[in-house]
Amino acid sequence: MSRTALRICPLCEATCGLTLTIEGTRVTGARGDRDDVFSRGFICPKGASFGAIDGDPDRLRGPLVRRDGELREATWTEAFDAVAAGLRPVVERYGPHAVGVVLGNPNVHTMAGALYPQVLLGALGTRSVFTASTVDQMPKHVSCGLLYGDANAIPVPDLDHTDHLLLIGANPLESNGSLCTAPDFPGKLKALKARGGTLTVIDPRRTRTAKLADRHIAVRPGTDALLLAAMAYVLFDEHLVELGELASRVEGVDELRSAVRDFTPEAVAGSCDVDADEIRALARELAAAPTAAVYGRIGSCTVPHGTLASWLVDVLNILTGNLDRPGGALFPQAATDRTPRPAGPGRGFALGRWHSRVSQYPEAKGELPLSALAEEIDTATAEGEPIRALIVSAANPVLSAPDGARLDKALGSLDFMVSVDPYLNETARHADVVLPPPPPSQSPHHDFAFNTLAVRNQVRYTRPAIPLEPGRMAETEIFARLILAATGMHGADPAAVDTMVIDQTLGKAVKDPNSPVHGRDPHEVAAQLTGDTGPERRLDMMLRLGPYGDGFGVRPDGLTLRQLLAHPHGIDLGPLASRLPQPLKTRSGKVELLPQPIVDDLPRLRQAMSDRADGLVLVGRRHLRSNNSWMHNVPALTGGTNRCTLHIHPDDAERLGVVDGAPVRVKGAGGEVTAPAEITDALRRGVVSLPHGWGHDRPGTRLSHAAADPGVNVNQLLDGSQLDPLSGNAVLNGVPVEVAALTTPL
Repeated sequence: MSRTALRICPLCEATCGLTLTIEGTRVTGARGDRDDVFSRGFICPKGASFGAIDGDPDRLRGPLVRRDGELREATWTEAFDAVAAGLRPVVERYGPHAVGVVLGNPNVHTMAGALYPQVLLGALGTRSVFTASTVDQMPKHVSCGLLYGDANAIPVPDLDHTDHLLLIGANPLESNGSLCTAPDFPGKLKALKARGGTLTVIDPRRTRTAKLADRHIAVRPGTDALLLAAMAYVLFDEHLVELGELASRVEGVDELRSAVRDFTPEAVAGSCDVDADEIRALARELAAAPTAAVYGRIGSCTVPHGTLASWLVDVLNILTGNLDRPGGALFPQAATDRTPRPAGPGRGFALGRWHSRVSQYPEAKGELPLSALAEEIDTATAEGEPIRALIVSAANPVLSAPDGARLDKALGSLDFMVSVDPYLNETARHADVVLPPPPPSQSPHHDFAFNTLAVRNQVRYTRPAIPLEPGRMAETEIFARLILAATGMHGADPAAVDTMVIDQTLGKAVKDPNSPVHGRDPHEVAAQLTGDTGPERRLDMMLRLGPYGDGFGVRPDGLTLRQLLAHPHGIDLGPLASRLPQPLKTRSGKVELLPQPIVDDLPRLRQAMSDRADGLVLVGRRHLRSNNSWMHNVPALTGGTNRCTLHIHPDDAERLGVVDGAPVRVKGAGGEVTAPAEITDALRRGVVSLPHGWGHDRPGTRLSHAAADPGVNVNQLLDGSQLDPLSGNAVLNGVPVEVAALTTPL
């Protein structure tokens, strides 16, 4: 007898609602939930493959502990005993910074990954923190932190209402959107065009998104910031700057005018390979549109000037008066956001509060560059202890970070490593303890992070579709026990972690004059919380304290967990709306258009106008059926066009003697790889492309399908030395490579 259950899809940032078909304890089908208040039935191939991902036979069913050099099955008690025995001696002998923590992309797709890592970091006290953000989006966090005083205050394009959308380095028809949570992004772009709007795409590849565009600009990779700076110059030069209602909330306009005076379209045209008249047309069209939004993503972040490019995206929205207005770029308001405080000056955003031990890279948003992880493990200095133990959660930096070969070796030298991962992958194979969370069907789901980036305000929560199988442990309990084991409280009740967080949060809230529970007894307030588990009680607390919440009885119609459970398809909270100045936390209380770190980095951008390199440059690419390295073990999501091939333009292929399907050697500063060539005119001359996340050929993993067609690790072409200096983000795109045809077949 089959049944159905609702589930929010955790497989990409679109967060679509699913209706699962379940037979016994197995998911046998998935379709879009037509009644979902946000996604309205949309589904992509990843969501349709939910059952295959959920039931992958290579998923670990229980913990593994290394004994006599081999990872062997163990009980949960044995696993956490080993964690405590492995981590605590390192902390006690060498200090907390000798324990590194690596957090991967899938953490933000689970409730546990959203609720517990910050508790772990706070309790552990380590500064050796690395995440996927520094191979992806950190430039956007840094630029928004500098502009608005809050690294998480990221405006998103109002896709449903804009008249003109300019995308740079973004391919949402393949990625489903990123730092912009929007189910059915393709449908929203088609609706934009249907209502007479304009879509412009700036990308060196003619992606599926670019094919839909009214104008496609095939910019030279890595020159995004130059192009955007020239557009800002045109807005000033042709008197097209119109701040509108932003005028009283922005400082630094005149200083910005002077800062971009050298970036004329004529000056940058040669570097960008974009005609000066076309650059002027881009700026004029943006300024002339009734409403417009500029949106940049990974292609404009993972380049030498990623923070400057991300900053300039917002600068263009500001100069055209499109920030914080419907149809432009707006700040979402998530249901679990903190209680809104009155508008006014804040503490601002600081960079470089500490530095990495070896290369002295500055921290950004509390993180060090993932590119520096290997040297922080394998290099001794007088600046403190190297990382001797590592906690890795849902991360595979051997494939996602530059120079995976060096990191692979470094991981083998650690005193101790624990991995929270459902797979024994290229990174987890080094662990002394592997703690596998259950499959997503057996976990609850609420999108804490992605609702802060959603193109419509809404709130949804789904409980587990299938009860936890015997022998499994909830991911939330895994994290709670990990926190206890790592901080000297091994053996305590894991529920104590949630109780501690609730007590601390409400203890602060009752002392906050802006809180709805100000002046009340925190124990009386805590007693009102509902939920079957600690994580549900924490969700209820956040909802009730949040901007739509009931304030624990202050607003009787306000949001609570009980109300959310009564609406299984979610609750619509309305379209995005203007919110300034409330989100601003800068010291001035205004949008600080030209912060000093940006000023200090602009000379490097000016130098880039004369630094054009000859030869081929490499860019990455995404596929609709992939999400980094963690879906290649599912047969339904690999094969066809989702293959690890080197895309190369026909003219470059002819010049180099490359034959379609034949092997080619690609060499970069960090090493070389061999992959089959795929000749295509979908990318501009002088550019080649390899996809991210492949290279499943190392021994000791349990990824049977991925290992059968492993592909190559594109990040092995990088030596890790190229970083965006403001954010520490790895430079993955626009890097020089050499390509040579090989005669030996693969």
